[in-house]
Amino acid sequence: MISEKMKPMVENNSVIRVMFEEGKRLSALYGAENVYDFSLGNPNVPAPDAVKESILEVLDQEESTFVHGYMSNAGYEDVREAVAQSLNRRFGTDFGYQNILMTVGAASGLNVILKTILDPGDEVMVFAPFFLEYGNYVRNYDGKLVVVSPNTSDFQPNLQEFEEKITAKTRAVIINSPNNPTGVVYSSQTLHALANILREKEKALGREILLISDEPYRELAYDGVEVPYVTKYYGNSVVCYSYSKSLSLPGERIGYLVIPSQLKDSGDVTVAAAIANRVLGSVNAPSLMQRVIKRCIEKDVSVNLEAYDKNRNLLYQGLQECGFTCIKPEGAFYLFVKSPVEDEKEFCAKAQTHNLLLVPGSSFACPGYVRIAYCVSYGQIERSLPAFRALAQEYGLKSKGKPGLGK
Repeated sequence: MISEKMKPMVENNSVIRVMFEEGKRLSALYGAENVYDFSLGNPNVPAPDAVKESILEVLDQEESTFVHGYMSNAGYEDVREAVAQSLNRRFGTDFGYQNILMTVGAASGLNVILKTILDPGDEVMVFAPFFLEYGNYVRNYDGKLVVVSPNTSDFQPNLQEFEEKITAKTRAVIINSPNNPTGVVYSSQTLHALANILREKEKALGREILLISDEPYRELAYDGVEVPYVTKYYGNSVVCYSYSKSLSLPGERIGYLVIPSQLKDSGDVTVAAAIANRVLGSVNAPSLMQRVIKRCIEKDVSVNLEAYDKNRNLLYQGLQECGFTCIKPEGAFYLFVKSPVEDEKEFCAKAQTHNLLLVPGSSFACPGYVRIAYCVSYGQIERSLPAFRALAQEYGLKSKGKPGLGK
């Protein structure tokens, strides 16, 4: 009964989710405090108090039939306007409500825009390492994923290979910054160079190429690092955003899609995207959470960056002292660590004998590395360090001493 299109997805079911289930099994055996599950990017930091306050205010102060009723498929106009003005204040953009489409998280936004633009056989380019679900999203609409190999020196995009792989079938490019799984922020220089390549290729091929920026981690950037806003670098770009990480609301599935007026045929794309939102089955983003987001924007609610930064410093320094090799993440809440053996899946299996659950880099098209999600409690990281030390000793790694706070 399973379609041919679904069979590969079943066979390649998310390793991350499998590890998450394994964590629950091990917790039942050894106790949750003795299992160090770094597999899933599920925020341990509670949602800000203002979120609960806003939910209660909406339910108490706004008309029930309005809050729980239908609205435009693109979302409430006042919510979209609040999002647009917030972006304008922070990034010097010029959006209005007509440039914003409320979505069921960033994943929904990605699916909406891909359904809007892709014809069968169109190519969508991604930079490894990347969130592997991108491939499934592209294949949903009969597109072809084209992977640019990783630049493991600093994990900025490999732009030389990118330029070489653009073809007459290239329709879109997906970027993710701050990046999952590396924590790297794509620099202003990188975006300038990428945009210049795209403009030249558009001229040469006579075909628009859309730059899709997936930004669920935008607010998680450390040490004053700026996350450039892509619409200021390249006109044919859209932004997919989620409040899952910034407000610790992954289960609420609320986000938005930015479709700038500078985008070619912006008006038509906006109409088509709203229709795609409907026919994909989402119909519209959850009404209550839209109302809540508007109030959170008005209250200027922000992420608890200090908690993630504290985790980042402890884990990074602890792994360095054990002898592991990684770059210090500039954003998000992941460390991408070089495996001490070529087969990182073997390394993950060995880590599991110490009740350490890590995700192999091949799950992100970058073998030889493992991802560690540090969006866990500070106490879990503290308790895990002896297990990491024991694991390092099994591979004969030597302590590098206490590092500084740079890369």
